[in-house]
Amino acid sequence: MLLNRKVLKFEIDLDFVLIAVTTSLKDYRTCYLINKNLHFNFVKSPDLEVEIQPGNGPVYFSIYHDYWETTETDFYFIANKGSDGYLVPEMRGTDYFLMIKNYIDDDELEGLIVSLNKIPEIVTAVKIDPKKLKSRENLLF
Repeated sequence: MLLNRKVLKFEIDLDFVLIAVTTSLKDYRTCYLINKNLHFNFVKSPDLEVEIQPGNGPVYFSIYHDYWETTETDFYFIANKGSDGYLVPEMRGTDYFLMIKNYIDDDELEGLIVSLNKIPEIVTAVKIDPKKLKSRENLLF
């Protein structure tokens, strides 16, 4: 006897751009340099609380926020290493993520990445595809 089965596929909508930032500086110092050199206004927000492993309790990650009213774009500067683990464990070499929610022009994005890489204390800043990350659900907040 055959049963009629339907499979429901659920795909998460990752409507943001992600830039991986590598530097040896602390989060507040890196944000200060980004604010100073790129004219951002990152402000510390309450730590991001993520349950990485169910039952083990939340892990806390440092997060900064800036909002551009003219383009209605949110920018989040998030630490990859938290109180008890990594936000994106498969990218342990990355210190921070710059998440851009809402619209950003491709030329503006390229200019932002180039400008980040011009800051001497930043080793590298590179755009990554969040869809290719195994732990992409940790970036949804």
